[in-house]
Amino acid sequence: MTRPRLLDACCCAGGASMGYHRAGFDVVGIDIAPRPNYPFPFIQGNAITYIRQHGHEYDAIHASWPCQHDAAITKGTNAHLRDTYADLYDEGRDAMLATGRPWVIETTRARPDVVLCAAQFGLATLRHRKFEVHGWTPMAMPHTPHKGRVRGHRHGKKYEGRYVACYGKGGGKATVPEMQQALGIDWTDVHEELTEAIPPAYTQFLGEQLLAQLAVAA
Repeated sequence: MTRPRLLDACCCAGGASMGYHRAGFDVVGIDIAPRPNYPFPFIQGNAITYIRQHGHEYDAIHASWPCQHDAAITKGTNAHLRDTYADLYDEGRDAMLATGRPWVIETTRARPDVVLCAAQFGLATLRHRKFEVHGWTPMAMPHTPHKGRVRGHRHGKKYEGRYVACYGKGGGKATVPEMQQALGIDWTDVHEELTEAIPPAYTQFLGEQLLAQLAVAA
């Protein structure tokens, strides 16, 4: 049986891709930067241009458009750097709409149709992410209160906790092996890639629902 094809735009090292693969999709990733650790077929190039030209060839599209332009730290502490980051949300969303395919967007500006947290999947970190969807209807998951602290230093005091911080370095933040375990990612040990990754559990949860709805529509 042929597996449906999904394009993962701005795929980075493939955290989202792996979840969709586990859900039952054949995944192709595209990113502007080389991604030697990406575990599936990979295209290096401009994701928006590729979606405009080839997006209709896929059964579904996921895009994690860059979030730095609208991240909290870029609106606050690093506001002077905001204009140095690309804001691809509007242009990317328009390109995805034009394909006529169902899609998922994950980024800071995304409409929060579904909000997922690693703790919902029993992972030892938090990492809240918003997902905007089009052309299908996902089921949300209850977001229960977090139980315990995130390990690290706060205002000169050290705290222990059941969760680890999968970003930055020092101050009690997670080591690379701890990040791999907390995120459920074992195919890359690049710190930057892990700090940006979506835990595969998120997109497996979404992908299984998307796959079921594609099958009904077929």
